[in-house]
Amino acid sequence: MTETLISLLSILAGIIGANLLGFVYKKYTFGIIGNTISGVFGSIFFIKSLGRLGFDPLSIMQSGTVNWTLFTVNILVSLLGGIIGIIAFKTIKTKMNK
Repeated sequence: MTETLISLLSILAGIIGANLLGFVYKKYTFGIIGNTISGVFGSIFFIKSLGRLGFDPLSIMQSGTVNWTLFTVNILVSLLGGIIGIIAFKTIKTKMNK
């Protein structure tokens, strides 16, 4: 795997997390397109912010092979980033409509 593929899989995990939250909890949905955009931004924000702790794509591939533990942490953080991203966007939308 390359760093680019790991980054794309991380973004995909964020998209899945946001759309899954929107599917399970209807109050947190912006439709499929809105949830996808929210998942992308939430995932990227979390990986860029928290990736400095050692689970960014470069650290995962540092030894030349995939460090599966770091890869799993990366995917879980991206999934969480997508979920928190959609919650944050919903909170912002609610406050702006008041």
